[in-house]
Formats: sequence, C-alpha cells, structure tokens
Amino acid sequence: MRTRSLTNVVQAEIERMIVSGELKPTQRINENALAQRLGVSRGPIREACSALAAMKLVDVIPNRGFFVRSLSEEEAAAVIDAHAGIFAYAGVSLAERITDNQIARLWDILELMEQAAETGDVTKYYPVNLEFHDAIVEMCGNQRIGEIYRALVRELHIHRYRGVSGGASALKISNAEHREIVEALAARDPMRTFAAMRHHIYQGRERNLVARRGEPHQKASVTS
Repeated sequence: MRTRSLTNVVQAEIERMIVSGELKPTQRINENALAQRLGVSRGPIREACSALAAMKLVDVIPNRGFFVRSLSEEEAAAVIDAHAGIFAYAGVSLAERITDNQIARLWDILELMEQAAETGDVTKYYPVNLEFHDAIVEMCGNQRIGEIYRALVRELHIHRYRGVSGGASALKISNAEHREIVEALAARDPMRTFAAMRHHIYQGRERNLVARRGEPHQKASVTS
C-alpha cells in the first residue's frame, strides 16, 4: 500500500474515533498506542494528525503532541451561525428546481432515519443524518457552497453527534424536522425551506445543550 493511501486510511480511522467520541475533546492522541492498534509506524499517525489539524479537528501543541480539539461555546456558536446560513441557502437554491427523483431520494433517506429513530440507535441514525444533510447541499449544485459547508461540518462533528445522542426522543424530534424540510422542498417553496432548514440547525444546537446538561428532551415545534 502506498504511504499516502496508508495515511488516508489512518486519518479516516482517527477522524472516526474523534467523531464517535472514542477520543474525547482535549484528549492527547497517543501515537504509540494508535500505531500498535492500527499496525502502522508512527509516521502515518503523525501525517494523519497533521492533516486533521488542518481540518481543525486536532490541535498541535509544540513539544507535547496532538490533542483532540475542543470548541469553546463561543467558537461553536460562531460556526453554527455560519452552518445555519450556508445550509439554509443551499435549500433556497434547491427548492425551485429540485427534481422528482431528488425528492424521492430524500424521502428514502428519511425513511432510513425513521427506522433508526424508532429504536433510538444513534450509531445507525447519525451517518444517515449526515448523508441527508450532505445530499441537500450536493443537490443545490454549487461546488463552493459544498466545500464551505463540509469544512464547517467537520468542525461541528463532535457537537452534532452529542446533539443526536439523547435516545429515541431526540432522534424522533430531529427527524420530524427533517420531514418538514423534505415537505418544504417537495412543495418547491424557498421561504418555507429556508425557515425549516435554519430552524433545524438551531434546534440541533439546543439539543446539544440539553445533552450536555443531561436534561430530558422536550418536543419542539417545527417551523413551517
């Protein structure tokens, strides 16, 4: 296997560990332990961590090593504001020209999330949730919007995962918001789509705060 390909594989695995919470915010990344676990030398581990630092998932502290990045509340709020704006804009751009096939694809993804939500299985729900969001941005057809969106999503992975980790109740609320988004897109209504998508991102922030406090989730109304 080429060195670059090996580094990419290692990078993907470390990113998965960060996103899933296996590696916690502020935790030092143990290069030796990871090298043994993944069956590689420390070189690919360092290269992968440097790449993740460029993606703002990892911090590099001179003479100490690599640490999982932790967003402050202020940093997270700023990124969420940008995320909400970009995501809602993608929806507005898509709403007036979405095809029947694209709508059908979103309904299919929604059904997969519904199945995971019924059982409260966040490990199944979360990746399909990411697919749903990414599909909308991809469908809007603006490559630059997609690049900006995905960079913001990488920074927010840890916060977003926590925000849908509150069991079946949180997942069902999240997916009700997804349903409103698809219904707005199917109606080809840009303003309704904008409101639904922006609402969904900010409700996700509220679910994250609830999860951090360990409070039960309350059913939230869905903007129409």
